[in-house]
Amino acid sequence: MVRLLAFLLNASETLVFGRGLSAEDEADLQDLDLTGGIERWIDVGLPDEKAIRRACSRARQVVVLSYGGRAADIWWQQTAGKVAGQKNLQVLALTPEDSEALTALAQRNMRLQCTIQDGVVWLGNSDQHVELTPRVLLSRDA
Repeated sequence: MVRLLAFLLNASETLVFGRGLSAEDEADLQDLDLTGGIERWIDVGLPDEKAIRRACSRARQVVVLSYGGRAADIWWQQTAGKVAGQKNLQVLALTPEDSEALTALAQRNMRLQCTIQDGVVWLGNSDQHVELTPRVLLSRDA
């Protein structure tokens, strides 16, 4: 569900899902330009600093959407200083409550509606709706 949220936050006509956990050297999602170059590399979770640097050298823009509560906080404390110089990196974080809300929406057959405005995501189905606000930890615009 977090990969789906990452897709929604970065949606474009050329954005595709990667092969997932079986492909460690590949983005969870990627956006390719017409020449096959990587326009946007999106990782979900807690990638190590070397993986982030490698992605930053291969793509024009890199986005990391982290989640995991306390583990994510510790990861960011250990990683922030090591990746702060990457000009094409954006790091977002979900709270544990946001992750739980996404999990509650997961169903075998899903029909979801999504609205995103000013960094706030409203996502829901016919029975329930959730409001998520991914926190910006590092932005290339900062």
